[in-house]
Amino acid sequence: MEKYKNLFPIFGFLSGIIFCLLIFVSFSSKDTSLGSFFELPQQIKAVNLDKKFDFAGEVVPINVDTKERLDRELSVNAYWQSTTLLNIKMSFKYFPIVERILKEQGVPDDFKYLAIAESGLRNVTSSASAKGFWQFMKPAAMEMGLEISDEVDERLHLEKSTMAACAYVKQMYKRFGTWTNVAGAYNVGPTSFARSLAEQKETSYYDLNINEETSRYLFRIIAIKEIVKNPSDFGYYLEDEHKYQPQNLKDIKITSSIPSLTDFAHENGLTYRMLKFYNPWLISSKLTVSPGKEYTIKVPNS
Repeated sequence: MEKYKNLFPIFGFLSGIIFCLLIFVSFSSKDTSLGSFFELPQQIKAVNLDKKFDFAGEVVPINVDTKERLDRELSVNAYWQSTTLLNIKMSFKYFPIVERILKEQGVPDDFKYLAIAESGLRNVTSSASAKGFWQFMKPAAMEMGLEISDEVDERLHLEKSTMAACAYVKQMYKRFGTWTNVAGAYNVGPTSFARSLAEQKETSYYDLNINEETSRYLFRIIAIKEIVKNPSDFGYYLEDEHKYQPQNLKDIKITSSIPSLTDFAHENGLTYRMLKFYNPWLISSKLTVSPGKEYTIKVPNS
């Protein structure tokens, strides 16, 4: 090693020249950012608030309070990378169904982002036992016409629960007068929301001093909307093969009881797991069909 000792400074000098040449080439190219040279996946920078924001066509009033609340939710969700990326992927799979139902029922399209805020477009169960994409509690779900039994929970049925959510939302719109207020009431509950409005003598969600979760809720929905609509503005890039795709399914009408869903699945070329994957509202190993009752089970349209 001693005889190569004098070469070390030369190697260092040559390495420096090579590094400088690479920097020069990078900055001479079309993309002149140093970040592009090092291929950083995302630049951490403040989100752009210099634009109008709205929910369901109702413009967000910007003041020092609302601006900071909006900034918080945009920043949190923009840099909550794994969750936000998965939300974007799931939107390609489920938004076509949700958008169609919202339009048919006369509910603003922006309510599809409420479903992301509630569940990430998954059939999750909360600590309070709310279930499904729309996070219905059992009493509210049954009031909106959803069936809940030992064998069926239609809170986990995408189409039926979305129809129920539309009915619930329209009911609250008649009561509270703005879609913004409806979103706040959806989170905290209409009774509690109405009480807060009355106690504070206010008419708008934005002016309420309310619990932190509800205070953040609408701003979170608006942040999710901005990011999902404009993912590249926030550093999210998806190739087509990375987007979850709508399922190509067909309906099987069920008018008589199925004693074994395992056998039913195998008869239709499915595993029991995949039958439940396509029909998560089936919560038992069997399906009892009362006289005059009909269910629809979805299977791949092969």
